[in-house]
Amino acid sequence: MKVLVSSNLYKKILISIFGFFIWIGAVNADSTFTNLTDQEQIRTFHNVTERIRCICIPSIAIKSCSFNNCTVSAKLKLFIENRIRAGESADLIVDKMVHGFGQDIVSDPIIAKFIETGNQGMAQGVIMGFGPDILAKPDSSWIDFSIAAAAAFGILLIYLYLKRRTAPKAAIATESENHSSFDKYISEIEEKQK
Repeated sequence: MKVLVSSNLYKKILISIFGFFIWIGAVNADSTFTNLTDQEQIRTFHNVTERIRCICIPSIAIKSCSFNNCTVSAKLKLFIENRIRAGESADLIVDKMVHGFGQDIVSDPIIAKFIETGNQGMAQGVIMGFGPDILAKPDSSWIDFSIAAAAAFGILLIYLYLKRRTAPKAAIATESENHSSFDKYISEIEEKQK
């Protein structure tokens, strides 16, 4: 049994599926990976990473920061995991990120790696504190608006492309139908004149 789907319905289905995948991507956009397994530790990790900003893209929280594009933030996430494993609370970690963990923190493998690779700025930031600038700004409405506008623009372009692509076919079909009706009308007139 063959089911025929009109081109209009087919386009609407494609646009709906495309929109669904954009929505799914947006819903999962700010999730981040952690090696922690205890649910309470995972909650603490998400709490901290929502409150600390990304090092590479300061307008977003470190939770939304990409591992691929910002290796410094990826290492800072591992450092946060180490602090959680050591039993520190979310508020304490955030407070120490602002005011500093002190010289004892150089024994942490992540900070030792920062020092070893010459990333003194990050090491000193963790030891002495980054100040209030490390806190994530909760208002990401411009980013959300930009993503939504880009998605809407993309959907509009797809719609216009599909509309333009099918418009000539519809015009040709209508024109041939009109031409056929006109020919029929003329032949009827000619018949009557005979």
